[in-house]
Amino acid sequence: MERFVRGLPKTELHIHIEGTLEPEMMFEMGERNGVELPFGSVDEVRAAYEFDDLQSFLDIYYQAAAVLQTEDDFARLMAAYLEKAESDGVRHAEIFFDPQTHTERGIDIGTVIRGLVQGRQEVAEVSSTLILCFLRHLPPRSAVEVFEQARPYLDHIQGVGLDSGELGNPPELFAEAYRLAVEAGLRPVAHAGEEAPAEYVWSALDVLGVERIDHGVRAGDDPALVDRLVREQIPLTMCPLSNQKLQVFPDLADHSLKELMDAGVLVTVNSDDPSYFGGYIGDNYLGIAAALDLTRQDLIQLARNSVTASFLPEDRKAALQREITDYVGSVS
Repeated sequence: MERFVRGLPKTELHIHIEGTLEPEMMFEMGERNGVELPFGSVDEVRAAYEFDDLQSFLDIYYQAAAVLQTEDDFARLMAAYLEKAESDGVRHAEIFFDPQTHTERGIDIGTVIRGLVQGRQEVAEVSSTLILCFLRHLPPRSAVEVFEQARPYLDHIQGVGLDSGELGNPPELFAEAYRLAVEAGLRPVAHAGEEAPAEYVWSALDVLGVERIDHGVRAGDDPALVDRLVREQIPLTMCPLSNQKLQVFPDLADHSLKELMDAGVLVTVNSDDPSYFGGYIGDNYLGIAAALDLTRQDLIQLARNSVTASFLPEDRKAALQREITDYVGSVS
């Protein structure tokens, strides 16, 4: 099963590049850039990765991101992720980055984007695009400001997203930033329905006009919302190991993925912040498969869903679907 999953062609649509910062790279960059970390060793970092909720994770996440200072740092981070993704069968990735995490501490947005673009170019085997995420714990005006800072680099950015602490920060607060982004031709997505209720998913769809919902695990609490997701084939980019690690579903056997999938929702599997949550995309496929007793056909469908839900052009989607068919035929 592991060999089958890691070889299965797929896309990754919910991955935060800052969340791929492994402790070893964190310490190396911190030492080189003169950033003092609140940990004494790699083992101490990993021991700290026991989270009570989303906020307890974010507290460490933002501390660790401080080691990212130069274009080369961002390039190395991106290249390292893409190499791991390739080993997990990923053919295409649509990658979140949080510019405010860096601009708020004085790093120029151009440094961030140029570095990430350089890293993408170093691993051509996996095609990739960038999605600029707004931090919802910061004032909505800050989202507008960072979007304006990013305008000179929009050729490198495919979409916009919304992440960070969800509770108390509903999507509608960021309507202006999304309006500007959509007018500029970017594809809108948003985190919703992870810790917050299904109402946040409705708001992301109706106020922000998003094309994909990131997480969306609470959608099953609202039958009318499930009906809409099925009818309009709005994708959910789910991240099982993240949900378990952040206590959204302490037991993966209780996860809503299979129930929503069986209802006809376009569900995908992704890794979110894999260095913090115990696994990259292949590990997420294997973890949820074991917890929910998914069949090989279920896993094939999840891979096909990931292609359908991507922002790739239709000809590339068709080619990837054929590749999945060929792969399944070659190992059956």
